[in-house]
Amino acid sequence: MMSQLLRRLLLSQLLSGALLGWLLVNLSDMTLWLIVLSALLLPLLLALLMTLTTFIKSRAPAGAAALGWRTLPKEYGVGLRLYIGQMPWAWRAPEIQLNGTKIPVLLVHGYLCNHRIWNRMVKRLQRAGHPVLAIELTPLFISIDDYAPQLEQAVSALCRQTGAPQVALVGHSMGGLVIRAWLRACGAQRVARIVTLGTPHAGTQIDTQPKTPNGRQMAWHSSWLQTLAQSESPGTRNLMRIALSPQDNIVYPQCEQVLDGAQVTVFSGLGHLALSQSSIVQTWILRQLEEVASPANPATPR
Repeated sequence: MMSQLLRRLLLSQLLSGALLGWLLVNLSDMTLWLIVLSALLLPLLLALLMTLTTFIKSRAPAGAAALGWRTLPKEYGVGLRLYIGQMPWAWRAPEIQLNGTKIPVLLVHGYLCNHRIWNRMVKRLQRAGHPVLAIELTPLFISIDDYAPQLEQAVSALCRQTGAPQVALVGHSMGGLVIRAWLRACGAQRVARIVTLGTPHAGTQIDTQPKTPNGRQMAWHSSWLQTLAQSESPGTRNLMRIALSPQDNIVYPQCEQVLDGAQVTVFSGLGHLALSQSSIVQTWILRQLEEVASPANPATPR
């Protein structure tokens, strides 16, 4: 599971930092507190280095838009909260939160994440009256198509336990592609709305030689993505709402991440992870869900 991987990674960084501090103490007259300080600082510095690297790469000429550096501190802070404070500590499998009578919502996380990325979104949805399930995609490195049965099981459980004929699905990053792969396999009859956040609908240039099956499928203009797009009808695209940010530091160029027939909303000043955490984006998602409850906005594709 992703949480176990993150815990092991964090532990190795803490131990490496402590070892570095111990070496410095033994080579100088520095205080023993340096060992503790070094252990704590190393994970923070490595996270900053990774964030800086993605921002620099996404500013390359291949990117569609210049990246605002004011976005970097926010993205760094969100990354620390998610990868150190939340996602490593997922001890139990996610459960359906049934309190609410509005349309049920299935939340689908992205690549190298887990369901705890949705902690804040789950609370917003519950307060708004939506039953909600944040799914855990496992294993980490498989074909995106192989996640479709997991979504099918989750959608069936939501419909069965709530009595609702349809659900809304929200996907961040790769999660949006998982939803589309499930649609191709199982159809859109039980779908009221699809919302994607920072999803690489056209692929991303962050890694030119991806090594994992799902990484290769998300490569820039991959054959898998082109085949997926060709499988979708205008009715299916009409269900989709796409949110993107010109400052996305992982999925870029962002201006290409659109689909014919799907409505697009641009949120400026948000990095890739921040797009899933922004209160402004969450409010926008709730508005998309309110639309499908209105008789004037039927969501079933023809």
